[in-house]
Amino acid sequence: MENLLLWGFYILTFYAFLPGIISRTFGFRVFKRGQAKREIALTFDDGPDPHYTPLLLDLLAKYDAKATFFVVGANAEKHPELLRRMKAEGHEIGIHNYVHKSNWLMRPKAVKKQIYRTSEIIRQATDTKPSFYRPPWGIVNLFDFANMGYLQIILWSSMFGDWRKRVGVERLTKRMMKKLQPGEVLLLHDCGITLGADQDAPRTMMAALNTYLEEGKSQGYRFVNMTEMIALTDKARSSRKRPMGVMKKTLVRLWLGWEKLFHILFRIQPIDSGQSIFHYRIRPYRGKTLQLKDGHRIDNKDPIIELHFDNKKLFDLMSGSRSLMQMAIQVIREVEKALPKLAAQLSERKELGTAQGLYGISMINRGSESFGFSIIELPDGVFSRMTRFYLKMLIRILHPGGNKRVSDKQTSLVPRIVAMSMEEFRSRYADNEPMSKDLAPKSGKDERKAAQVTLPEEEAKQKAARELVP
Repeated sequence: MENLLLWGFYILTFYAFLPGIISRTFGFRVFKRGQAKREIALTFDDGPDPHYTPLLLDLLAKYDAKATFFVVGANAEKHPELLRRMKAEGHEIGIHNYVHKSNWLMRPKAVKKQIYRTSEIIRQATDTKPSFYRPPWGIVNLFDFANMGYLQIILWSSMFGDWRKRVGVERLTKRMMKKLQPGEVLLLHDCGITLGADQDAPRTMMAALNTYLEEGKSQGYRFVNMTEMIALTDKARSSRKRPMGVMKKTLVRLWLGWEKLFHILFRIQPIDSGQSIFHYRIRPYRGKTLQLKDGHRIDNKDPIIELHFDNKKLFDLMSGSRSLMQMAIQVIREVEKALPKLAAQLSERKELGTAQGLYGISMINRGSESFGFSIIELPDGVFSRMTRFYLKMLIRILHPGGNKRVSDKQTSLVPRIVAMSMEEFRSRYADNEPMSKDLAPKSGKDERKAAQVTLPEEEAKQKAARELVP
């Protein structure tokens, strides 16, 4: 009996659990998020609904927005006229199984039948064979990767709980506005009859979506279907000068997967809902007293805000940069945007009021004095040697030219402590509005204030970038 339970556990792990984790964490054989300049992909699940889907199509037409509808075959079979309208208005139709049932609960043959039956319903209604598949709840099993044939599995980068009416229009709108970002693949629902959903929830979703589309259009965003988003992403990836091999991609994915687990285990918090280049946590400082350049100090056991770079964002910056100088300037700009947002976020958490300063250890430390940080040598010892080894391994893995970078810059790639007192941090960032997109002050008064307490101008950025990448 014990052996049977053990084998059952193994089968469940390899058939269901591991494929789901791998696809969601590493993006293996699935598409989750695009690379675009001003485009966002809209996707809708569970329909079509005879009442809400026509209203949604009217709303999308109002803003000239295109979308991809992942239909449940049983619903589509009842309303082929809605499928024809979707196609006529430039939208795409994908498969969401014939019934809304998890692939974990079905054998591979049953999943294949569900997909084929729904595909035929779409083909007969629109004379078009679907190209995309989204499994219910985004859950795949081991054989889904091999049995999709011509279908591309589409997941999502953002979902909002819009299937529950109690979320409310205001809260749902706020959640969606945080994801008004290029390359996003939004998951929404145009039908509320699925198990666990509220029948009238699509009404709330459309009210929030109207505001989202209006604001997005005013900012110059375009709302596209999955075919266009994938094409834009392929174009962006092919334009990179430093393609990665299979081994490198695997290492990057494993490392970034470990980082996600690390953030969960050590309760590391995102800034700006994960859009910032930094994450942070509060903890007692352990070590010798740090004497900072503004006269303050951080003593052993003092509470500190520990900063962590988002290595996924660093990897994207490194991969998309034409040169180390361009990468350095982009990092500086991201830090410029992150610090005021961190100050605003910390001001809302009273338990962080006792923190004595900001603290981090990084190889990306040259030029950080421009932001108010003190740079302090790591005391020699086991911790220093382990940190140096870890960070150099990180550069080798995440940087497209990592091995050469580490070999050529042995003397400059030295991990150091970067620290700033809370007094210095608040004086620079707590009471200042974030800079505009061009990072330039707009008036004489603002210019003088920015020169004193905010962030470097373009010449200072260039100088800091030269220091960052000697």
